[in-house]
Amino acid sequence: MTSPTNPVLPGFHPDPSVCRVGEDYYLACSSFEYFPGIPLFHSRDLVHWTQIGNVLDRPSQLHLPPATRASGGIYAPTLRYHDGRFWLIVTNVSGGGNFIVTATDPAGPWSDPTPLPGVHGIDPDLAWDDEDGTCYCTVAGVSQVRLDPYTGQAIGEPYPIWSGSAGAKAPEAPHLYRLGEHWYLLLAEGGTERGHAVSIARGPTPAGPFEPCPRNPILTHRSTDHPIQNTGHADLVQAPDGSWWMVLLGVRPGGGTPGWHVLGRETFLAPVRWDDDGWPVVDPVPVELPSLNWPLHPSAEPPVRDDFDAVELDPRWISPRGRTVDQVTNKVRQGWLTLSSAFVGRRQQHHSCRVRTRFDASAGTGGLAVRLDDRHQYSIEATAGSVTVHVHLGTLRSVVTTLSVPDGPVVLRIDVTATTGDWDPLAGPDTLTFGIEFFDGTFCALATLDGRYLSTEVAGGFTGRVIGLYATGGTVHADWFDYEPLS
Repeated sequence: MTSPTNPVLPGFHPDPSVCRVGEDYYLACSSFEYFPGIPLFHSRDLVHWTQIGNVLDRPSQLHLPPATRASGGIYAPTLRYHDGRFWLIVTNVSGGGNFIVTATDPAGPWSDPTPLPGVHGIDPDLAWDDEDGTCYCTVAGVSQVRLDPYTGQAIGEPYPIWSGSAGAKAPEAPHLYRLGEHWYLLLAEGGTERGHAVSIARGPTPAGPFEPCPRNPILTHRSTDHPIQNTGHADLVQAPDGSWWMVLLGVRPGGGTPGWHVLGRETFLAPVRWDDDGWPVVDPVPVELPSLNWPLHPSAEPPVRDDFDAVELDPRWISPRGRTVDQVTNKVRQGWLTLSSAFVGRRQQHHSCRVRTRFDASAGTGGLAVRLDDRHQYSIEATAGSVTVHVHLGTLRSVVTTLSVPDGPVVLRIDVTATTGDWDPLAGPDTLTFGIEFFDGTFCALATLDGRYLSTEVAGGFTGRVIGLYATGGTVHADWFDYEPLS
């Protein structure tokens, strides 16, 4: 068996939070402006993950107003298991603030939100003192408040606690753990860009006072040429065999200088050991993971093709700010996905991939798009009798080329090719080739575009590319959708 590699959750799966129940691990990630919100995964080995649903999968749980900006919405959940129940605390920065949802089965259904009016700030964490049952909520900044998690009421006023290394910006992503006689406080600091780092402190109580680890930061890739960068926003978990592991976010920049990451912030795994003084030691995040001490349980890989035959869309399909049954449905035309004024896509998870769809735009306008945000996207668009490649970058909107095609369904295709070969300081991370595919498999390329303009370094924000189907006018139909990894 070949060794598993990082990332363990590739493509736009940032801010991971993990918990273990028996031999099962569960992991949640940020989802920002997309609906449904907070993808939830299951694993038996921390390496192979299967998405079992989305925590916020109905409008009563997730309100994303039409004015929700890109990289707004849902930030940094914390997932925990306590007293026979799963608890998830999170922030909706676009409306509603912090709230808690719970479930007895992590696959759902999850409860409607319990608001937390006394909890201010992002990246909220939950921790319980098993001796007296007190629940503590710690947020970025870093401050803490005691909390009744059932009612959402704060008990007392928030108070400041350890905020990381002196002078380091953005102390965030706090996670509090009781290990032996100490309470450990894990933090991210330095910002989620190239200076990102993980630090830790410990104290005798949940509120401290906290003594920082003398080796802080315990993990960072800043000022290195490591292929994984921006490492931070970590969570700790212990395996059944007693070993310790860290899940964290990172990015894989490509191309020349300054390097562009296009898949978003991804979830990585790193082994943790403890020194004689009781501090965690974390080596640089490995590209190839070490041999694990318990059997691997391969995940159920999603099929390359989605034929849209199921009653519900696969949980991997997401839309900015929400969607209604009238906008995205397979009930109008059996075996076809019908769209009206909507976008629905899935995360790009591989640096090289091929995406295809058989698309009928005889009664509308729409197509296949690669979306980073509202202002940065490429698309190949069909309407009756023609196919057009569009570029939307900031305030620039441009038609690259148009091709006349016969009326009826057409196979639209995008080939994403990562840059390889000798390093070139001016090279972008990848290229995207847009075209149509004939019935015999022949590809007619219409345009090849530079991928750096659909990167976080150009557009800003916290998300990654999402590739999917859209309609801008009338009604369009997709017979199937292929996502084929090429690397």
